[in-house]
Amino acid sequence: MVTKVQIRSQFDLLNDLTNLFIDDLQSCGYKKAEYYQLPDIESRDEKIIPQSITVKKVTGDEAHKAILNSFTDIYKKPELSSRVLKRHPGLLVVDNADQKQLVARIQQLNKAKAAFKECILAIDNNDARFEAVHNAIPNLITLAAYRKVHFEMNSPFSVRFTWMHKHATKTLTKKMALAMLEKSAGYSNPRMIDQHSWQSLVAQEQLRVASLGDKDKLRIRRPTRVSPQVNVRYTAQNRYHVSAALPFILVNPDPDVKLGTLPDYQKPESHPRKREYDFLVDRLYLEQVDK
Repeated sequence: MVTKVQIRSQFDLLNDLTNLFIDDLQSCGYKKAEYYQLPDIESRDEKIIPQSITVKKVTGDEAHKAILNSFTDIYKKPELSSRVLKRHPGLLVVDNADQKQLVARIQQLNKAKAAFKECILAIDNNDARFEAVHNAIPNLITLAAYRKVHFEMNSPFSVRFTWMHKHATKTLTKKMALAMLEKSAGYSNPRMIDQHSWQSLVAQEQLRVASLGDKDKLRIRRPTRVSPQVNVRYTAQNRYHVSAALPFILVNPDPDVKLGTLPDYQKPESHPRKREYDFLVDRLYLEQVDK
């Protein structure tokens, strides 16, 4: 059983390493600092999916300060949502840094973050997990504490920012899908339609699922909130992308690396991902998985 002492011990290590990492960044010279400030999301608005997001670009010393502060933004703030986490996209290009020391520090910090996450997830029950964490570390947002610090110590061709539409994926059996639909049939006044119409709609969905074979596989691919990401490119074939939930650190790069900025987000009029899939139950983004 995971104890309060274990949770606090793992967190204290993570916290100490975060502070040492910030000290290391402060001691480095920086060639470029850009922070892309996103709007705060209040608790009352956390279920609203934005059609657009305005990005406020901050540069220089102000950006450098915001970047350093972002690594300790792991606690719930009054009135702000703790479900939709504050993201801190940014870019810090450090030069004249002790590359070996800085990279070792980041790797050490990320290892501590992974160990802290493993400690918390060892508590099986969600309610017990929440109680244990907030008893040990009041107001902590665990998902924010888990966030990995991404960096690049080589010189890529480019580092650019974009917005990614992600999907939350869950695989389930026919039996599980029917149980889910049975539960939703009992909801009261969902989607602001009368109960009879709602139950008729769910009954049609149940028929479609019931017509499948017992061994057929199903999957829910529900779109989630759009999120900023960093795209790092060496060549057309050698490239990768990572989350921009925290600022990206570029260590001692060549001067000709091409650097981009995060643009404002505007939801596209069409939804190609949704058209691409033939949903069995459109309302739940439930699809049959090809064998």
